[in-house]
Amino acid sequence: MTTSATERPPVNWASAIVLTATPIAAAILVPWYAFHFDFSVAAWVSFFVFLHLGGTSISAGYHRLWAHRAYEAHWSLRVLLMIFGTMAMQNSILIWASSHRTHHRHVDEVDGDPYAITRGFWFAHFGWMMRNHPTGLPNFSNANDLLADRLVMFQHKYYLPLLLLTNIGFPLAVGVLVGDVWGVLLLGGLLRLVVSHHVTFLINSLCHVWGSRPYTDENSARDNTVLAVLTWGEGYHNYHHIFQYDYRNGVKWWQYDTSKWLIYSLSLVGITKNLKRCSNFAIRKAELGMQFKRAEQQLATQQARRADVEALKARMAHEYEMFSAALQDWARVKEEWYTDKKVELLQKWQEATFRDRLREIEFRLKMQHKRMQALSARVAAA
Repeated sequence: MTTSATERPPVNWASAIVLTATPIAAAILVPWYAFHFDFSVAAWVSFFVFLHLGGTSISAGYHRLWAHRAYEAHWSLRVLLMIFGTMAMQNSILIWASSHRTHHRHVDEVDGDPYAITRGFWFAHFGWMMRNHPTGLPNFSNANDLLADRLVMFQHKYYLPLLLLTNIGFPLAVGVLVGDVWGVLLLGGLLRLVVSHHVTFLINSLCHVWGSRPYTDENSARDNTVLAVLTWGEGYHNYHHIFQYDYRNGVKWWQYDTSKWLIYSLSLVGITKNLKRCSNFAIRKAELGMQFKRAEQQLATQQARRADVEALKARMAHEYEMFSAALQDWARVKEEWYTDKKVELLQKWQEATFRDRLREIEFRLKMQHKRMQALSARVAAA
């Protein structure tokens, strides 16, 4: 039996019940218990600890390790990330990572993106999970590596018992140990789950409508520091959508990205390895490209005196020529590198010279980035 285009997809009752019942239960039970019995300090500690473990496991595990293969991890870390990722109750690694890869490939496409913001804020937030939309149905054609991962497939096969163990068993055990079973179940179990769900969902919804786009405007993803703090570094979404295989979301040293810091710190003791980074050159190139684009848009709408506008246009044209020259130099140096590699004529001193030349080009782009910031300010003030 086929479904007509005007009919709604069938309800996903499991998701609909969980996503509807848990917030309602938390809104009623948590205040009621606090009024009549109060929560122990241990119950609040369980809330924050479980929230942090689950959120980090989604960010550093489900997302950066499994969905994007941005680094490799020791089996012990992978097991922990699997366990507490299960506790976050966002489906199995296989389904989550496969769906996320589809999102990246078809971002903003109504008929391709599982949680396309172009279908509305609430659809992207959690509406896409309430019904069995065709774009959200499992399709593992992009996940052969995950299908071959024994830990991923173990969790996928035993997802329900693992879900019950982590979301009921863990809080119950902690509650018994600290002498506050109901307090831990309500805070470390129920309220933690609701908060964990919706701060994660904000990346699919709010982070596609609120924030800056310093690297690309070809999709709706935004960088948002507030959301980065709430989501263990996931809020730098504009950067992530153009450089998805970088283990960092907050690429600047000062940007709040606890998952980045955790992954890097563990690499120092060998628990993580092969951390993937996008080159500084590519990052500068993307930033400058957006600066030129915005400056041109601002100049096109300026109401200042024509002489000033023409002078700014000439200055920007000069900067763009320098930008193009740097890109050409980069391409030429890289081509020389590959040619030398092919004929195996590269010596150690030649390699050092090559790296010096690349660093010099990167420095030129860094200085140009600063000049373009000043020029953009002049354009905006003209």
